[in-house]
Amino acid sequence: MNFYEKKYIDNKDYSSFGAFSYDKKVTFKLLIPRECGTTAVLMHLFGEGLENKTYRKYKFLWENFDGIYDVYSCETDMSVIGVGLYYYHYEVTTDHTFFLGDGERINQLSVVENRGSGNVQLLIYDEKSSSAKVMHGGIMYQIFVDRFCKSGRTKPKKHAIMNDDWYNGIPQFADYPGGYVENNMFFGGDLYGVIEKLDYIKSLGVNCIYLCPIFDAYSNHKYDTGDYMSIDSMFGTEETFESLIVEAKKRDIRIILDGVFNHTGSNSVYFNKNGNYPEVGAYQSKNSKYFEWYNFRSFPNDYECWWDVKILPRVNSNCQSYKDFILGENGVIEKWMKKGIAGFRLDVADELSDDFLRTLNSKVKSINPDGVVYGEVWEDASNKIAYDIRKKYFLGNELDSVMNYPLRIATINYVKNGDAEGFYRACKTIYNHYPKHNADLLMNFLGTHDTERILTVLGDEVSEGLTNEQLSRKRLTKAQRSKAKTLLKLAYAIIATIPGIPCIYYGDEAGMEGHRDPFNRMPFPWGKEDSDLCEFFQKVGKIRRNEPLYKDGYFKIIEVNSDILTFVRHNDNEFVATVINRGKEKYYIDSSAKLKNLETGRVITSIKPNSAYILKCNERIDDVVIEFKK
Repeated sequence: MNFYEKKYIDNKDYSSFGAFSYDKKVTFKLLIPRECGTTAVLMHLFGEGLENKTYRKYKFLWENFDGIYDVYSCETDMSVIGVGLYYYHYEVTTDHTFFLGDGERINQLSVVENRGSGNVQLLIYDEKSSSAKVMHGGIMYQIFVDRFCKSGRTKPKKHAIMNDDWYNGIPQFADYPGGYVENNMFFGGDLYGVIEKLDYIKSLGVNCIYLCPIFDAYSNHKYDTGDYMSIDSMFGTEETFESLIVEAKKRDIRIILDGVFNHTGSNSVYFNKNGNYPEVGAYQSKNSKYFEWYNFRSFPNDYECWWDVKILPRVNSNCQSYKDFILGENGVIEKWMKKGIAGFRLDVADELSDDFLRTLNSKVKSINPDGVVYGEVWEDASNKIAYDIRKKYFLGNELDSVMNYPLRIATINYVKNGDAEGFYRACKTIYNHYPKHNADLLMNFLGTHDTERILTVLGDEVSEGLTNEQLSRKRLTKAQRSKAKTLLKLAYAIIATIPGIPCIYYGDEAGMEGHRDPFNRMPFPWGKEDSDLCEFFQKVGKIRRNEPLYKDGYFKIIEVNSDILTFVRHNDNEFVATVINRGKEKYYIDSSAKLKNLETGRVITSIKPNSAYILKCNERIDDVVIEFKK
């Protein structure tokens, strides 16, 4: 027996949403089969830590009978409930009492004792927070600077070991996974090189470059910040960076920086463990002005670190002098925002306090109202608990969006293994839980500097248990690579057209391979790119940039099974459909409307095996039936 929940604002159906602005009135409707003989419907609403608003009960009134269902409804004022994270379920009385939760009947004991189990999530947020609309509809490109492009215009530091074999050199690696590595081997990529390749980057449809850390630091990855106020000399100068901003702007490309504010390097101005800086650091003296930034258990050698990595002493983001330095007048955020950047991606955002995030976001938008703040969050960011604290990322004025790790996992499992249920569940969770303006900005990606290369993930079945020495030289076979390329095209078509902004990890479009860090951070193969993959990424990029629906169109999954995935982006008058056939047979489209292939401009009636199509229709999606037959 099926029950249906619907949600309306101003008579418009918002049933696919589970997050609403606090200034809206939402009408909840429950459709119950007449045969149930329903006599009463109640909604039980639970909150978290909101004093007297921790529990509410709403009585639903019978509205009408539509021939099959009795419709019960209740208009709910979100402002009365208030900004926060809530859960609810229905109590339905017939000849007995039962409970309805997230799409099914649930046990009363589970919904009472565990608010997240079986209940439906409801997020009420402050819509006044800006959402960087200039980013919508674009594409992002992540660059690990030392490995992207070498100009030869910078000089190595004294401690740097230079690897001059750009195409075949192997980066340093530990004897075993997680073992210590100095990370002082460099290949020589710099900001001048990024400037040289801006036209190439633009050809992919990119309108935003996300740079891994570029501030002064000891390592090649720069996540061990040495000086937040200086560009690392191996990457260039402030003038180099300013030139990058100017040249990128000419091409309608914005720059966002990696903000590593949860920890610094031990070899930094602020901690100065190695004594390489003239200023007295926290490690050297309790009288250092930076001492209160850090948490010493026993001075000076026992201090709190990020994941116990001794070169990364953790900073207390609630320390006022630290907040003033990063967020205050003439601070770090202000300096680089005034240089013209578009915002920040925040490393390990879970470990930054809510107050720090709110103040940072406010500072960014005070300088650039269209500025964006992304957070590195690996799970569902709408209800994340970190260090026993419920995070408030999307309640307003903290994060504009996050890295979409759940979608990455779901997309890989779908194209590689046909996990249709997992893909559907991930999409339903993300796009139902997140406010739409946050979902439209999601950083959708297939790989980053923290993951294996996507081509390797899709093509290699045997990597577990291998040593770093073995992985350093392991490459896909010809057959594995061919299979992986096919699957990569399907995967990129998905993340490039689903709500959010696709983010290309440098070189994925060129066919780069690589297992875990550091083998996923090899130099870009200039002149040896996989032209077939590059052309595919460019074609998809052109379609995306030319189609307005990808800016903020609504989202709906039409069909998903082990062979076929179809979803649409739509408004009231038209839609664009992404159709993926990961099966081995051709499928024919049975549609009541003409579907035009945006790549060729022709009406299409069939889809080939292992292929992706992007189809346009100038009709309402609710008026069109699309079916697939072999």
